[in-house]
Parts: sequence; structure tokens; C-alpha cells
Amino acid sequence: MDSRRIGALEVSVVGLGCNNFGRRLDAAATAAVVHAALHAGINFFDSADIYGGTLSEEYLGRALRGRRDRVVLATKFGMAVDEQRQGARPDYVRRALDDSLRRLDTDYIDLYQLHRPDPAVPIADTLGALDEAVRAGKVREIGCSNFSAKQLREAAAATSDGAARFVSVQNEYSLVKREPEAEVLPECERQGLAFLPYYPLASGLLTGKYRRGQAAPKGARIAPGGRYDDLLSADHLDLVEALRTFAAAHRHTLLELAVSWLLSRPRVASVIAGAISPEQVAANAKAASWRLTPAQLAEIDAMSPR
Repeated sequence: MDSRRIGALEVSVVGLGCNNFGRRLDAAATAAVVHAALHAGINFFDSADIYGGTLSEEYLGRALRGRRDRVVLATKFGMAVDEQRQGARPDYVRRALDDSLRRLDTDYIDLYQLHRPDPAVPIADTLGALDEAVRAGKVREIGCSNFSAKQLREAAAATSDGAARFVSVQNEYSLVKREPEAEVLPECERQGLAFLPYYPLASGLLTGKYRRGQAAPKGARIAPGGRYDDLLSADHLDLVEALRTFAAAHRHTLLELAVSWLLSRPRVASVIAGAISPEQVAANAKAASWRLTPAQLAEIDAMSPR
């Protein structure tokens, strides 16, 4: 599989999102998915302390025993684990990091990310604690998630000379949700930041499982009245049908189109896609193989306007 850079890190262009571990998958099923990812050439694993109520990191650490040197391990902190464990205060950054290191059964994290901005804490204070972690050898690179362009500029301005700086931002981005193109991606270009899209398949809408006029598959993540039911709007389903037809005309799947389109964006380093089975991992890995031409990208823009 091709690779791209996040700061000093070299990552596979398809990564594995670990939000299903500990929630939909037990330890054994997690290990099967992780090992399938390694077999498919995926070396980038993205977790968070809140995933699976902290079990994601624990199960991922178990699955990677004896294989730690083969992977680039990313995790996140800042969202509420419980009432006491949340936020971006320097003292909590240190606690959260040590907790994640223990659960992941490792002595360093390759990419440690602030999961969301904390308006109660000056970003300079958080960056100072993260710089300490880098200097101590506990973290190789630092990143952020759910940041606006303005917040990225504030973080850059608050970074001391010679100190660790954010090298990446992880925000939602897909053919359905193109908001980063307005401000965040241009800011990434200005600062040289890697961009990591999450929900690249729009919570499953771009897998091809959802069709206009058909009921959602049994047990599907997107269902009427559920958390993501806004994705089942007529406009979205019309877009999915148009994209599916376009992909089929070029002998590809909608999934392959969704992933390859994201990888056509210069600042995108790796597409973080979740999976609950080895078969899904293999499909995600294969999806990176389509090299879209400028003419094809223009056609897609006409269907999915910015």
C-alpha cells in the first residue's frame, strides 16, 4: 500500500479507525480485524481513550503485542471518559497520556491528538504539556481533531520556537460532508499540516448499502429516527445514486470512489475507515487503488458541489 507522511511518521494511505473496538467488537474480534489490517498493508491505527469506554485502547494493545514496531499508533484525549477525566488542562494531559500508554501496553504513542478544543484552557498551556511529553519520549508527534481554521491559527501562534507543534488535524470529511474545503484544508496547506478525514464513508452511507426507495439493511448504523437519520435525506440519497452510477460506469464500487476521492486531496495523509470484520478491512484497503483523473474529479464536483 502507498504511504504518506504525518510529520515524521510514514503511514499507510488507508488507516484503521478503532472506534468499534470494545463497543461492537470483543477482544477476539478486535484481534481478527487488527491482524487483517496488517495483512492488507495497513500500518496506521487510530483510537481514542473514550472509544469502547477505554476498551478500544486495551484491546488494540493486546492485538498488537509482538507487532508494535510494525505500526504507527495514534490515539486521542480530551473528550469525557467520566466526570473527572476530560479536558485539556496540563495536569490532565499527563494523566490521560499515562493511562493510554498503560492500556495500549506501549511506552510511546506515535501521534497523540487533542480530541476537541477545550475553551476553558489556553491552547498554549495544552501545547506546553504535549511538548513535555514529546521531550520525554512518550510521544513522537502531536495533532488535533475537530479544530476550525481559526483554532489552527491560534495553536500555531501559541507554539513556542523549537517546541512540538501540531502536525495534523482530524475532522469529518467525505463526499457528503465537504465543509473542510472552505477554510480548514487551505489552512492545512498554509501550515503544512496533514489532514485526516474521519467518517470518510459518511457513517456508512457511501458503502453502497443504502439505496433510494429501499429499506436500510437490518442492524444498519443509519436508520430512520436514529442518530444519523439526517443522512437519509432525499438529497443525500440522490447524491449516493449518482455517485454509485458513476463508479459502476468506471468498474469501481461506491466505497472505492469515496476513499480514492479523498486521497486525491493533496493534504489528506490517510483515510481513517472503521471495520467490524476482516472482509471490511480488505475492502477498505483495496479502495485506495483508483487514481482519479482531473476530468473524473470535475464530474464528481458537478455531482457533489462544495
